[in-house]
Amino acid sequence: MPARDADRLSPAPVKVTVLTQPSCTLCDRAGQVLYRLASEYSISAITLDARAPEAAALAERGESPFAPAIFLDGEPFSYGRLSERKLRRELDRRGARR
Repeated sequence: MPARDADRLSPAPVKVTVLTQPSCTLCDRAGQVLYRLASEYSISAITLDARAPEAAALAERGESPFAPAIFLDGEPFSYGRLSERKLRRELDRRGARR
């Protein structure tokens, strides 16, 4: 039976923005988590230096007091130690599994 077009389409990627700072082990860990999840979920991740004006404005708007600050599609998700389980649940909720 041929696959329908809708069955073959990948979900739209969830835009993940990570605000980081130098020498931040929690930032490094967040990057590792995202790297692992990228093989299972449709995500598009970018990293911004938390000291950059754009990142500082995003952190202020999202009330994220310290790095790493994680935003999903521009909305605050978490800051500090990234919970892989929590992120997986949210990505599943958004239908982002490949």
